Amino acid sequence: MKVSLAQPEVVTRKGKPVSVILPIKVYENLLHRVEDRALMKKARQNPLQFRPLKDYLAEQRKTHV
Repeated sequence: MKVSLAQPEVVTRKGKPVSVILPIKVYENLLHRVEDRALMKKARQNPLQFRPLKDYLAEQRKTHV
């Protein structure tokens, strides 16, 4: 038996929501968004570091010789 849900289905116990049944694609999308958000939060914790362009270019010349 194959059932396709158009909307998430909320499961209740004693009138209170306890679980949600949702399509796997929606679940995977939610996981992806949570992971992306965690990575962004972690990246924001590190202060930005800047250096002069000439230093970067000099380093690039050394590694590509």
